[in-house]
Amino acid sequence: MSSSSQSQGQSVSIDSLDVQQLSMLKKQITEDLEHLSASFTSLNAAHSKFKESLRCVQARASAPEEPEAALVPLTTSLYVRGMLEDKKRVLIDIGTGFIVEKNLEDAVKYYEIKIKDLSKSLKELETIIAQKTMNVQAVEEALRQKMMAAQAAQAKPQAA
Repeated sequence: MSSSSQSQGQSVSIDSLDVQQLSMLKKQITEDLEHLSASFTSLNAAHSKFKESLRCVQARASAPEEPEAALVPLTTSLYVRGMLEDKKRVLIDIGTGFIVEKNLEDAVKYYEIKIKDLSKSLKELETIIAQKTMNVQAVEEALRQKMMAAQAAQAKPQAA
């Protein structure tokens, strides 16, 4: 965006914009950047949760065959005792309240696919964020130059 910005599919030179338009453009790009950064944070958190879930499923595969004691969360601070009896199957929350039962091999595949998809999305989003950051810097530089030119123009009549 060193010399132009995208506005509804058409390119406009940032050099042709006045100070007010540049300020509005900077505000818009900054808001976009904040939204994208929040999305990146959310996707990164989901990515971490899927990686942790994958690690747990893989650990279940090597767990002993006999039933195991476990604490089952009812809330974030309330638990009941339980027993893990079936070591070969897990229940997976696939979103919007749907739970699916899968064997360990299918659960590993599910989480590997989710992690791969999220990794791809994170890389794409990271590229977009980097581009938006460069756009903000270009607009800030153009804005600074316009303001310096305006100050110089005001100083000339006073010097004469």
